[in-house]
Amino acid sequence: MFTIILVMLGGMTAGYLLRHRHCSFLPLVITSLIWVLLFLLGLEVGSNQQLIHALPTLGVEALIITLAALAGCMVGSWLLWRFIRKSAGGKTERKASGTDRADEGNPLKGSIIIVSFFIVGCIVAYFDWLPFDPSAIDFSFYALCGLMCCVGFSIGNDPETIRKFRHLSPRLLLLPLVTILGTWAGCALISLFLSGHSLFDCMAVGSGFGYYSLSSIFITEYKGPELGTIALLSNIIREIATLLLAPWMSTVFGRLAPISAGGATTMDTTLPIIIKSCGQDLAIVSIFHGFVVDFTVPFLVTLLCSI
Repeated sequence: MFTIILVMLGGMTAGYLLRHRHCSFLPLVITSLIWVLLFLLGLEVGSNQQLIHALPTLGVEALIITLAALAGCMVGSWLLWRFIRKSAGGKTERKASGTDRADEGNPLKGSIIIVSFFIVGCIVAYFDWLPFDPSAIDFSFYALCGLMCCVGFSIGNDPETIRKFRHLSPRLLLLPLVTILGTWAGCALISLFLSGHSLFDCMAVGSGFGYYSLSSIFITEYKGPELGTIALLSNIIREIATLLLAPWMSTVFGRLAPISAGGATTMDTTLPIIIKSCGQDLAIVSIFHGFVVDFTVPFLVTLLCSI
């Protein structure tokens, strides 16, 4: 995580030093790297036989819990967004750039392309069509580093970045709390319809906030492998859903919705698509949100598993 942050800071520094040069090719590079990253994520999911075989059973429960958690986050972030806009006199909307206008009116266009790369990656890995073992080299890490470097460069290269940050509403600092409470509310509500799992089981699964590796380990230790597998699947689905549906979330529920939906991932893996969907002026909010939510995961998951 710290390596990714350092890479991004390096990109921001380089972008700031070259702020007088307009790098028109950068959005295309960022978009291409997002596609590559989604393809690699598809490879990871498709090659995991445990995940594939668990999808028909535990996957359904994981999907239900995830959708409930995302619904709670999106409603909460929508209310916060309306409150901020009302307080600011409706002046918080960003002006669309040239690339933004290209996608305007069709928010799922980018998502359809992204999901295509993910599905292709799953199919290629499942049928073992690659002539080499992708796990031998951590391609995802290098692709993510390249992506975060480009994102950092685009932030530092924008001369309006500092001005935009200064005009952000302090109320945006409430977003991590909204994410946590929205996730809990959605999970608590759906637990009434999942007879096999208690209220706190569902809330513990949701409290992974997309941090699937750590949360699933804690939950497996406290609650057993079945709930641990559900947690793993649920938090993977949350990350994938944010990557695929961020443009739609931003259009329907406001610019804070993709950040809230991304949970702990908004400081790294989902940050590029969030910036693309919500605007660079919310990049610092996304990083702050991801850091705070990520920090709470081990404490909240352990607490809820212990009740």
